[in-house]
Amino acid sequence: MSFNLSDNWVWDFWLADDGMNHHLFYLHAPKSLENPDLRHRNARIGHATSTDLVNWTNHGLAFDAGTPGSFDGSATWTGSIIKDPTGTWRMYYTGSRFLSPDSAANIETIGLATSPDLFTWTKQAGPIVTADPTLYETLGTSSWPEEAWRDPWVFWDATNQRWQMLITARSKTGTEPDRGIMALATSADLDTWTIEPALSRPGAGFAHLEVFQIVEIDGQKHVIFCCDSAKLVGVRAGEVGGIWTMPLADFPAEVDFRAARLVTDERLYAGRIAFNRSGKPFLMAFNNVTADGAFLGGVSDPLPVTTAGDGYLVLGSAA
Repeated sequence: MSFNLSDNWVWDFWLADDGMNHHLFYLHAPKSLENPDLRHRNARIGHATSTDLVNWTNHGLAFDAGTPGSFDGSATWTGSIIKDPTGTWRMYYTGSRFLSPDSAANIETIGLATSPDLFTWTKQAGPIVTADPTLYETLGTSSWPEEAWRDPWVFWDATNQRWQMLITARSKTGTEPDRGIMALATSADLDTWTIEPALSRPGAGFAHLEVFQIVEIDGQKHVIFCCDSAKLVGVRAGEVGGIWTMPLADFPAEVDFRAARLVTDERLYAGRIAFNRSGKPFLMAFNNVTADGAFLGGVSDPLPVTTAGDGYLVLGSAA
């Protein structure tokens, strides 16, 4: 595996590229917890760098969680990084607040940290983006155990001249639990965000759609996301989950996730497309489970991807 820690579980991650180094920001939690299921309540964001996406130098904790009871007082979860027009790096990340030690009830919101160099981070007062209950499901309005509002993916929309944030969320409507959707927030300045209606509809067979990424390969935009087998519902119930993708004919616009296909099964998870210094695309993911279903952890080596004849991404040769 490409990146692993002997004393910590490593799972979700996201990347930034300063032109010289690839920066890996990863979730980790101590193996001294003994039960890997407890990692979510104890997640912190770490930082590593590489010149080749294979050999990594670990730099430890990027920044800590907040004080108990704050929006990120339990844990800091998955995010994304952009460089703003002033040259400042901005990390939008998920703040997790579990309501009690013996309950799965969890409120997720979006926080912001800024950095001049990707090493020294200053957390901003937060949360900066929260679920709008008039548009999205919130805790206590369904049987779902959490207020899903996480995994922000931020990018510049040149067509509409504004910043877009894609968010893992759930619809207020639809047959439970088939309510996984792609939420949207927009901003002119990266500080003030407007919650917009979702870019997808419930009923596509996903109880949640996690860790979105929009990427362009050979002039074609694609969406990458994840959903595990246990969260496949409705028309997809009983199928195998993992890392999913589909080409986007026009984006930002409504996305019909009924057309999504697996890139690889859930032995790998939280997939991201990264580009090496030659501009070739690769899939990176964390090593999720062993053959008998035990959690593994650690980031995979880059896997080459190509575009199939029908426009979908597939694992391919390195040629």
